[in-house]
Amino acid sequence: MNEAPLSAPNELKPALENGEITLKGQFVYGSNYTFLVSVRHVGMEIPAVYKPMRGEQPLWDFPAASLAGREVAAWLVSEALGFGFVPLTILRDGPFGPGSLQQYIEHNPNLHYFTLKPADRPRLRLAALFDLLVNNADRKGSHILLQKRTRKLYLIDHGLCFHAEDKLRTVIWDFSGEDIPPELVAALEMFRSLLPLNLSVDLQPYLTSQELAALNARLETLLANPVFPAPPEDRRAFPYPPL
Repeated sequence: MNEAPLSAPNELKPALENGEITLKGQFVYGSNYTFLVSVRHVGMEIPAVYKPMRGEQPLWDFPAASLAGREVAAWLVSEALGFGFVPLTILRDGPFGPGSLQQYIEHNPNLHYFTLKPADRPRLRLAALFDLLVNNADRKGSHILLQKRTRKLYLIDHGLCFHAEDKLRTVIWDFSGEDIPPELVAALEMFRSLLPLNLSVDLQPYLTSQELAALNARLETLLANPVFPAPPEDRRAFPYPPL
């Protein structure tokens, strides 16, 4: 299946929103039901990942049927920051009911956090900052992709983000104690300027008011002290399994 060109985002979003979804297979890893699908629209055939809400396993600390919306919220935040490394993600009805539908990124599954070349690792600063902001409770090594051909960095699996309590669990602690680079601080400042306006409205269908307030609080903390933190010692700081 040929991947839709990333140079045509104006075509990709309406295609995912309105196209006909056909199931192609199921991803067997992970606790929630996840399907590879094909989306056909106006002569385009787009591979995508579909995660139905009804396939989400209950969690004690996240509201039921909320993970799909958090996937969309993560895409919105990535776009607002100007990072563009979360694949286009929407919420829509599918073969098993409403769920997230995300552009599939063709990649080599053997290339991930634990196998990245030293030259690629500095690019993870953006990922580390993003996870701090969205409070990612499950940044596994396999959630970091390099697209085939372009080697563009992508991040996936954001269903366990945006909790109001501190939940950060990640494999990316490479930059602990380092100052956040000025260009990334500038991205946070731009994000702050957008949050009271349309972005907050866009996020409201997917996050609670408490989670939105916590997102803003994390943002202000990062701007007040722009340093990558060390792993916490009072709770688990790494996901399990790490890959």
